[in-house]
Amino acid sequence: MSTALTRQVGGVSLATQSHYIIRRKFWSVFERVFRVFTGDGQLIMYIQHPLLKLREEFMVYADEAKTRPLLRVKSQQIIAINFSYEVSDAQTGQVLGSVQKKGLRSIVRDKFIIFDSMGTEIGYAEEQGASILRRFFPILTSKHAIFVGGQQVAYIRQLFRFFTKEFTVDTQPTSVDPRFVLAVALLALIAEARREDAR
Repeated sequence: MSTALTRQVGGVSLATQSHYIIRRKFWSVFERVFRVFTGDGQLIMYIQHPLLKLREEFMVYADEAKTRPLLRVKSQQIIAINFSYEVSDAQTGQVLGSVQKKGLRSIVRDKFIIFDSMGTEIGYAEEQGASILRRFFPILTSKHAIFVGGQQVAYIRQLFRFFTKEFTVDTQPTSVDPRFVLAVALLALIAEARREDAR
């Protein structure tokens, strides 16, 4: 997973990137739209996450015109407490890994277990800070961290904005495909958006 091919998105080498920005609108009706930018403002991922689909499945594109499919994210269950999502390369079908949400534990603090392509547990993603207070006061900004092999490989921090939801993602070098790391970050933010919409 460390080849140059897997570390390229729309001509941008993710191997040289360590800072990203994720934006979405405050309110959504039929879908949530996420845009992922590099630190210098280049769009590298575009996601339209459906709200009314029985089995969650969506594509991650490298462009807003949706001409370059990058990743496929698919839920493995229709109804479950601990939902599991498989992330694969949209072009080759190669599985990059999977992410399982810990449903009951996430009542007070979102937590996700991360598996590699062979199904071996390699790490986790977890909501940080005053998670319980955020359940009652959603105006408080969120934080998440991603750990692989006991080391923090990404930190997601929400910035306060009036009309959009904006998050910074700072990453550390890791053997895990950086596209998969960003997919884990997106799944954490999707879970947060779903919880907010349910209020």
